[in-house]
Amino acid sequence: MEIGLVIDYFDPHRGGAEHWTYQFAQCLRAGGHTVHVITQGASPAADSLEVHVHRLGRIASRLQRAEAAETLLRRLQLDIIHDMGMGWYCDLLQSEDGSRLAQWERKLCLLPLYLQPIKRWLMRWLPRYREFRQLMRRQFEDPRRILVAVSRMCARDYHRYHQVGPYRIRVVYHGTDIHRFSPHHRQQWYLPIRSALGINPNEILYLFVGHDYLRKGLCTLIRATGRLVREGLPARLLVVGGRPTAKYRRLARRVGAAHAVLFVGRVEDPVPYYAASDAFVLPTFYDPCSLSVTEAAACGLPPITTRWNGASELLTDGVNGFVLSDPADDAGLADRMARLLNPKLREQMGHAARLLALEYPFQRNYDEIQAIYHEIRCKRKAA
Repeated sequence: MEIGLVIDYFDPHRGGAEHWTYQFAQCLRAGGHTVHVITQGASPAADSLEVHVHRLGRIASRLQRAEAAETLLRRLQLDIIHDMGMGWYCDLLQSEDGSRLAQWERKLCLLPLYLQPIKRWLMRWLPRYREFRQLMRRQFEDPRRILVAVSRMCARDYHRYHQVGPYRIRVVYHGTDIHRFSPHHRQQWYLPIRSALGINPNEILYLFVGHDYLRKGLCTLIRATGRLVREGLPARLLVVGGRPTAKYRRLARRVGAAHAVLFVGRVEDPVPYYAASDAFVLPTFYDPCSLSVTEAAACGLPPITTRWNGASELLTDGVNGFVLSDPADDAGLADRMARLLNPKLREQMGHAARLLALEYPFQRNYDEIQAIYHEIRCKRKAA
């Protein structure tokens, strides 16, 4: 088939959505499909995939970007158009941001109560938010378009915030490369990375991976780490992600955890850091289905996250991870982190997490999307 993938940036190192799309394009090529990528820009890594990259160039306006993508796509003879959230001209929409309306509502929880009505008013009238609303209206309104929800939480959000009927939604969880993300890498990376970071053998290293520090709950995690440090527990926190850190370093100093929190910035390959860690923590306020949680599980790390992460639907609380109700509850988070100081529990939960990841390999994810492609083509032929 001739398949079009539409995404803002085709760069596997930019974020979870980009990494997933790049890996999916690899699978499509291996399956014998011809792949066209419509994007603002692509990394040099795209050249090795043998895909047709159509660069739109940098377009600031989201609506103009979507229009440019539609103009280009209409000229191509494609069997399937699969959009990751950039435009509206597609057969299936897989918004890796989930519902922006739901995300905005959740992010209001990060503000003091007295500021929330002001922010809600601004979200109604500021040009950026109005443009997003117009984009989403065009994305969700076509009754023929299938929506891929990467979790049941996303499916509920599409129904609640965008009035999408259940018959148009297909829930497909993200899959993980269970060979790349594996406990087997611990032997290679555990000691070298910890030695380079100055982690003592008796210290337990908790890992955070993400770029949107605020939404993904890094403040809560730093406060929780401070609680453990003040109790004299051997806890260290490693933060992997490409955002400015000054604000979070100040918070770490205020809670007495400055020496315990390490920032390594953006990395091209997170595998060595998963391999060097003992547990994974992502107390996110909203995440459609975090890839980092399933990657950590595949590496044999017990994950801690919140019910506002679609990936939490795969976890059984207390068996293969911990699921918190409130992303702002640093006391509750510190309690779960403290439990994982127990090596036996950590080993048991890490093993169970790995078994869970084995149930959701990337091949399963790929096959489920392929089934939707087949469904679309069959309906088109019947029409």
